Amino acid sequence: MKIQFDNVSKKLGKFRLHNISFEVPPGYICGLVGRNGAGKTTLLHLLLGLYRADEGHIFLDDLCYEKDEESIHDMIGTVLVEELFDPVYSIRVNADRFGRFYTKYSRERMGECLEKFGLNPHRRFGRLSKGEKLKCQFAFALSCEPGLLVLDEPAGNFDPDFREQFFKIIQEFIADGTRSVILATHLTEDLDRLADYLIYLEEGGQVFAGDIEHFRSAYRMASGERYKIDLLPKEMILHIEDKKYGAKALVRHSRPDCYGDALDITYPSIEEFMYFYSKRGTAPAHCLSRETGERY
Repeated sequence: MKIQFDNVSKKLGKFRLHNISFEVPPGYICGLVGRNGAGKTTLLHLLLGLYRADEGHIFLDDLCYEKDEESIHDMIGTVLVEELFDPVYSIRVNADRFGRFYTKYSRERMGECLEKFGLNPHRRFGRLSKGEKLKCQFAFALSCEPGLLVLDEPAGNFDPDFREQFFKIIQEFIADGTRSVILATHLTEDLDRLADYLIYLEEGGQVFAGDIEHFRSAYRMASGERYKIDLLPKEMILHIEDKKYGAKALVRHSRPDCYGDALDITYPSIEEFMYFYSKRGTAPAHCLSRETGERY
């Protein structure tokens, strides 16, 4: 499923998500990252139709909420921090009750997922642990055969063995090239190996939105003696930190021949990028075009 935000803004009290524009192609796992309060939840609620944009437009496979809300909801599977099921009923009763609202819900598929995840369908939902409740939501989302999975911080509540199973399942989910995943998480090391596309928000603004290859082509970490880093063009340097042995800097990458042999140049992890970029002071934010990789 293709996801498109076209200059979207939303004001909630004193907070404002502003001028968000990106296009995630079908068949991608999109990582959504940012510090607490950056706007991740607001963006997800807009994507799910829980909020309406004050400005701009949101399209999913060229459908929009203003005209096609029922069809869009039918195509999205969600795993949210909020508990969506009724705590009084069993997992199976909950699934059957909510499954009536999805045209592709399959009781058999739900049962298969529960068995795979080690969950008894007759257990009362309210008696499950936090991780089990999220597994239950994940099983239900898959049982509805969605075109898009929206996952809000689920992996941090999973045990290590299930986390690996979870990541394998979402990779298999997008393998046919027609379905997509939006994964909001603080566990950025998972996105380093999984994500095809990255959206980074800071204080309601969009710092970066583009595929991972454009992200990796745009930035580098430079490590070495401080005076060697200071010799780089000033417009390249976003933030420098002095370490016990030398210094480390996040830099905008332009050409490989500008670093010299004295610096160790590596690709930044998502966590490194977020940390160093947030320390940059008043350096202007910029995005990359998904199509060309050019700054704008």
